[in-house]
Amino acid sequence: MSTVDDLVVTHDEQAHRWEGRLDGKVVALADYVPQGTTIAMVHTEVDPAHENQGLATKVVDAALADVRARGLRVLPACSFVRLHLRRHREEYADIL
Repeated sequence: MSTVDDLVVTHDEQAHRWEGRLDGKVVALADYVPQGTTIAMVHTEVDPAHENQGLATKVVDAALADVRARGLRVLPACSFVRLHLRRHREEYADIL
């Protein structure tokens, strides 16, 4: 059985989302709206069969790393992303 360590996160720029895949199937995602030099993260979702496995956290961490690498800032419009950033405020202070 696949685990969070097997999750592959990719960025689908056309769909404005980061996708987490297990065995080739999208099981978690983080949608965003580009706003100039800011990425408004508006929604995260995990397939109900894979809830409570840390998949959303892994997708959001990958998304935030990508935002940082591209020299952008993040606007946490999604409640999950807001909570994650509140818990890791110091780690992500430079992109808020």
